[in-house]
Amino acid sequence: MQPRGGALAAAPAAARQGAAPRQAASPLAQVMPGGIGPRLATGHGGAICAIHPPGLQQGGSEHHVAEVLLSPVSKVHAVEAGGEGAAFDAPSGTLLIRPARAEDSLAWPLARESVIVVLTDAALRELAAHEFDTAGVELRPPPPGTVDAWALRIGQLLKAELTQREVPNELYVDSLITLFGVHILRHYSSARMPPPVVRGGLPAAAARRVQDFIAANLARGLPVPELAGIAGLSTRHFIQAFTRTFGTSPHRYVLDQRLDVAEKLLAEGDLTIVDVAYQCGFSSQSHLTTTMKKYRQKTPMQVRRER
Repeated sequence: MQPRGGALAAAPAAARQGAAPRQAASPLAQVMPGGIGPRLATGHGGAICAIHPPGLQQGGSEHHVAEVLLSPVSKVHAVEAGGEGAAFDAPSGTLLIRPARAEDSLAWPLARESVIVVLTDAALRELAAHEFDTAGVELRPPPPGTVDAWALRIGQLLKAELTQREVPNELYVDSLITLFGVHILRHYSSARMPPPVVRGGLPAAAARRVQDFIAANLARGLPVPELAGIAGLSTRHFIQAFTRTFGTSPHRYVLDQRLDVAEKLLAEGDLTIVDVAYQCGFSSQSHLTTTMKKYRQKTPMQVRRER
């Protein structure tokens, strides 16, 4: 049996000085206690820039863990629980993945530097739902010694943020962790292919609900996920089904509806151009003018003069 890469067990160490109490109770503490390198907990899990002394790490956690080696290590020995061991050389960029609740061990003869990315199970399922329209995915670790240049680049960016700034930007780090998680799902999981394309359009009742909702809410933002919820579909499937039904994307359909209503109000002449713009969901008179000129080849003033 091929071993799962990258067992990252807890090694006893003092908590990093200055670490916030929130981080001490974060998923990072379960994976790797403080003292092994700078870290930051985020909404999706967290990241650690670690320097490991030679030794053996064993165990697992309830979180998904990926490690990107920043320095090469020879004669690494990995053993999956209940399986046979395998020795391999690990160049810089080697990617090791341990799914949640996996039990394995990793031994190395020399000190190594790496970036550890921790994703909570809930965060991975959320990313999988957005990427594949399903939360039921299983991580499939790469063979030992697999080098992933893209993962190495993200690891280097995480290291720079964690080590070169006195206070790392949590939003930036969390964004990198999100990118990393999507990359892992696309290349090292059971759900590598996009969901099947919706063959048909929207059901008639759903199409009417969406049309009525758009017509009643033109003055405000109409994000596609909200429209998808009205239709009872995932965002990806909604876009496909909507386009098949109406022959255009949701964004273009809403834009055309706004311009149609704007032209009608301008022709009636009861409202100022500014009021027409706001009632039809445009941010300003200038926004309405630019959009109308681009898609209707005329300006609001020209529409008003034509009435």
